[in-house]
Amino acid sequence: QVQLVESGGGLVQAGGSLRLSCATSGGTFSSYAMGWFRQAPGNERDFVASIMRSGGRTAFADSVKGRFSISRDNAKNTVYLQMNNLKPEDTAVYYCAARAANFGAFDFWGRGTQVTVSS
Repeated sequence: QVQLVESGGGLVQAGGSLRLSCATSGGTFSSYAMGWFRQAPGNERDFVASIMRSGGRTAFADSVKGRFSISRDNAKNTVYLQMNNLKPEDTAVYYCAARAANFGAFDFWGRGTQVTVSS
C-alpha cells in the first residue's frame, strides 16, 4: 500500500508562487506514475498535472499550462508541483495521486493540501 503526504500549501497573493510536495512511502516510487488533482468547494475533483514513471512525459490541464510544472525525484520518493503566476481560481485543495500504470485510473491518493490565492 502506497502512502502519499502532500505539503507546501498555503495562502498566497495573486501572481505569486508555491511549490507543493508529495512524499510517498510503502511502495517503489519509481514504478508509479504520479499526478496532481484539485478540488474547489462545490466542484468535482479535477486533473491538474501528471508525470510518467520515468519522468519523461508530462501532461497538464489547459487551465494551468504555462504556469505550473511537475517534476519528480525518484531518489527522494517525492513529486513536486511548481505553481507560478497563481490566480484566485487556482484556490482549491490539491491532492497527490499515484498509479501503477502510466495510463488509467489513479490507485492511491493523499489527503490534500489547501492552496488559497487572494486577489
